[in-house]
Amino acid sequence: MDNCLSVAQGRFELNRLPKRPRELLRAWDAADEYVLDYLAEAGLPSAGARVLILNDSFGALAVALNTFLPCAMSDSYLSQQATRLNLVGNDLPEHNVSLINSLEPLEGMFDLVLIKAPKTLALLEDQLIRLHPHLTPSTQVITAGMVKVLPPSIWKLLERLVGPTTTSLAKKKARLIFALPNPALIVPDNPYPITYRLEGTDYIISNHANVFSRDSLDIGTRLFLQHLPASQNACNIIDLGCGNGVVGLIAAEQNPAAKIHFVDESFMAVASARMNFERAFGQTRDATFSVADGLTDFEQESADLILCNPPFHQQNTVGDQIASMMFKQSRKVLRKGGELRVIGNRHLDYHASLTRLFGTCSLLASNSKFMILSSRTR
Repeated sequence: MDNCLSVAQGRFELNRLPKRPRELLRAWDAADEYVLDYLAEAGLPSAGARVLILNDSFGALAVALNTFLPCAMSDSYLSQQATRLNLVGNDLPEHNVSLINSLEPLEGMFDLVLIKAPKTLALLEDQLIRLHPHLTPSTQVITAGMVKVLPPSIWKLLERLVGPTTTSLAKKKARLIFALPNPALIVPDNPYPITYRLEGTDYIISNHANVFSRDSLDIGTRLFLQHLPASQNACNIIDLGCGNGVVGLIAAEQNPAAKIHFVDESFMAVASARMNFERAFGQTRDATFSVADGLTDFEQESADLILCNPPFHQQNTVGDQIASMMFKQSRKVLRKGGELRVIGNRHLDYHASLTRLFGTCSLLASNSKFMILSSRTR
């Protein structure tokens, strides 16, 4: 795989995270190339312009535009780490790009805003509402994406929260949407986080915009909650890829002596998990909350139980690389006799992966869509 991005701004070597041997996917797409080509032809950004980049997958836009000292906002820890590594890998100063997460406040006004269309429309809505006070009538707002991830709802959202839109022609299956800020626009209050009562309990669950299944319990998690282990002896339980933390919350209820560790690469997910756990237990239970690259910060043989509902997509790309990384990390972090309990769609071949890693894998429960699997360290 050729990992060199060649655009008018320069030639840059870019890599994805998590790293894997024989990587078949690039760290950028045709939409990144399209918007960078457009900026070069239009002579943008102008000298001294304040530039904001939203949802830059692995830093392609930030790296290419680093001389303009952009601010890059993302909900993805892996995206931020990739941006740092790609800056260093191209001998560029890390401080050229200001990295902020999706829940940090923006500061000042921006002259140019570049948005990579996210997979979640709710995340874009949240971002545009947060962005509104930082736009001027002359701010140029450009949304870039592959045609397949630019449904009409994105046009409507931009028009409702920014102003009138125009579009480019499609190029290599990518397109640009230009939005003109309307200073007379009345932007509604931010509806996120969304709150609901967890079915069958008294727990109140709050979800930020980029959390999966924001307004109700999804069917996979519902099955998983019915098959969580209960013990008086478990010491350290990890909710890996925790999302809103519902799995770890119920695991805490069923394992009263355990310390619960919530881990996700989404800043909004971990913030939601913390909010939900602390609302449920206050300061009466011990827990940690980590925005991280899986279990990289955990010591070997430090956990008794890992509960995992791994994602099978990364941004707009479907694949098993995240799940594979989670399983490998879990094998190292579990103590002898420790258990990794996983739920996944039936069509995903997790059983084979877990058997190769652990030497054993048991089916605990299943329905027409999901399977719950268990592997133990020996």
